[in-house]
Amino acid sequence: MEQLAIFGGTPVRETPIFYGRQCIEEDDIAAVAETLRDDLITCGPKVAALEEKLCQVTGAKYTVVVANGTAALHLAALAAGFQEGGGGIVSAITFAASSNCVLYCGAKPVFADIRPDTYNIAPEAVEKLITPRTKGIVAVDFTGQAAEYDALREICRKHGLVLIEDAAHAIGTKYRGQPVGSIADMTAFSFHPVKTVTGGEGGAITTNDEGLYRRLMRVRTHGITRVREEMAHPTDAGWYNEQVELGYNYRMTDFQAALLLSQLGKLPRFAARRREIVRRYDAVFSRMPELVVQREIPESDTVRHLYVLRLNPEKLTCDRRQFFDALYAENTCPQVHYLPVYWHSYYEKLGYEKGLCPNAEKYYAEALSIPLYYGLTDEDVEDVVRAVRKVVAYYRR
Repeated sequence: MEQLAIFGGTPVRETPIFYGRQCIEEDDIAAVAETLRDDLITCGPKVAALEEKLCQVTGAKYTVVVANGTAALHLAALAAGFQEGGGGIVSAITFAASSNCVLYCGAKPVFADIRPDTYNIAPEAVEKLITPRTKGIVAVDFTGQAAEYDALREICRKHGLVLIEDAAHAIGTKYRGQPVGSIADMTAFSFHPVKTVTGGEGGAITTNDEGLYRRLMRVRTHGITRVREEMAHPTDAGWYNEQVELGYNYRMTDFQAALLLSQLGKLPRFAARRREIVRRYDAVFSRMPELVVQREIPESDTVRHLYVLRLNPEKLTCDRRQFFDALYAENTCPQVHYLPVYWHSYYEKLGYEKGLCPNAEKYYAEALSIPLYYGLTDEDVEDVVRAVRKVVAYYRR
């Protein structure tokens, strides 16, 4: 048996690769440089052009771009009407921002369990948690796979709830042929560097509702408006604007918008390569009884942000920490996505306890994410495959 690198053996590769990485090309750099030479490098034409482009990509009527994905979720929660005394139902397996946005508005997050095979929020778990205080649902497209929106939309219709789609992982994904971004009442995107396309940072909210769009536009910029119909004291003075509510400075710069516009032109190419890598991983790992691969629902045509492997504890002599450390030592560096949100110490202080969502907690004990991004070469992908096989062989029961 080949000795693991963590125990003194030779690593599968000499240089490390990590779970995610941006792909910045020369035309991206040129687009940013050109914008930096313009008169306006914030609140300028590139932001408007980006919003128009995102409408084209998602099929949504309206887009509001913001500083990051967390800001997008915050503004969506505000526009949805989350407030003190209310509640919002959130997937237990997600980045903390999906839940924090409910807290930012003074409302209480209520955590719904996931499906054990897709890792997305389970609609039947959602319905059991609805009370008269529930205002809406934050559904996460975990790893890039769309949640079960037929069922979730019906639940929201039945109970009069707002549906926010957290599509931070899912730009380019389609649900029943419809792009994410045009399915829920509002959809929040993130353009962090490890996502399929990036603006360095950046986020967006898409919606088909004009009223929500106008509210989002205001709260993005301090709650200030130049729209006469929204003012308490309208005037035709060209300089006049009016703060009509408390908002935030969540604007995106034009040079970030320029980078993201350039990147969005490459979305089909970036998505195709990610799908190609996923097919290779699935072909290998789905045949290994020591591992479990994520089930894909037929409704989701997924552009995967993450590739999650779950360990089958009945077939391995190691736990997730040992497997993780061994794989890391082979220079094919994994990550874990995510800790159940309510396990964070901040949420413990709020009174949340372990045991709320058994499927999520079992998932967390067994899951890790392996490298997946556009810039991986075929050789890199095979190194990841070799490393996983090597670690499995060592710890196989």
